[in-house]
Amino acid sequence: MSEHWETAAFKARVDEVLCSFVSQEADQFADIDPALIPVARQVEQAVADGKRLRAAFCYWGWRAAGQPDSDALVRAAASMELVHAAAIVHDDLIDDSALRHSRPTAHVALRSALRRRPRAANAARSLAMLVGDLLMSLAGQLFATSGLPAAYLGRARPLWAALARDLIAGECLEILHTGATPDTSASLKVIRYKTAKYTVEQPLLIGGALAGAGGRLREGYSAYGLPLGEAFQLRDDLLGLFGDPERTGKANLDDVCGHRPTALLAETWRIAGGEEREQLRALLGRRDLDGNGLEAVRALMLRLKAPDRIEEMITTRVEEATRCLHDLDICGHATAALTTLAQSAAIRHH
Repeated sequence: MSEHWETAAFKARVDEVLCSFVSQEADQFADIDPALIPVARQVEQAVADGKRLRAAFCYWGWRAAGQPDSDALVRAAASMELVHAAAIVHDDLIDDSALRHSRPTAHVALRSALRRRPRAANAARSLAMLVGDLLMSLAGQLFATSGLPAAYLGRARPLWAALARDLIAGECLEILHTGATPDTSASLKVIRYKTAKYTVEQPLLIGGALAGAGGRLREGYSAYGLPLGEAFQLRDDLLGLFGDPERTGKANLDDVCGHRPTALLAETWRIAGGEEREQLRALLGRRDLDGNGLEAVRALMLRLKAPDRIEEMITTRVEEATRCLHDLDICGHATAALTTLAQSAAIRHH
């Protein structure tokens, strides 16, 4: 790969690694028994789409530390996407989301394999949980067999434990705060642990650890990665309610019906007066909410300018992240790539 980084070319490299590795693993899984074929296909489907941002951050954690382009590193970086795929399958299951990338989520799709069984929906949810578990296991396997020297992999191994701990803590916090009185500080903590760390900071740190990055550079990665990861999820909050489902591939009703602890909802609640809070109480968490109810929530948020507040929070965090790049002693093409990635993560339509 040349010094001029091409996003599409990098994505193609990661896609090729994931497709080959997961296809082979899914086939071996299905060979155990033909009944496992629908489960194996969901494992493959889980990695079929994605911007590959997490792999890109891992790659530039390596490159910014002075290491050259490496196919083995790309394989290691691709393992970050398997972590993401596992998290998405579990997240959709926890949230009971029906759509992802405009297709049925794993626990919905797997019902067809159990159509004639009693309690098919519950059994499909159990299968989806195991799909997520298998994807996380495959992430570790791809990383370990990437082809990088064992000493390099050993430097990064402790970070894998931190990644899993923080991700699971974030999911637990989201569950614990779902349905509770909205609180912005609680929502931001959920964002930090559930998304920000494993999306930007930890892939950068893992890439840096593989490369033997020093302490100052690792501190810079965190200073850049945490605010940018938060900006990424804040954008997701906005897209979840105001995005075009044709582009996001997800239903707009999910966050409201689930009464999830998003920062957008928390900021709306913080700004709202007594009457407006009563209106929100009547709409949040209703599983039968329709398009009219969604429009009522959107109208209330717009009237209170809560989306504008979230946009300000995104801008502040992106500016903080990009400022940190200028304090790092890294080459120009790494700075340019990480600046481009910051824009890709925070300014998007899906």
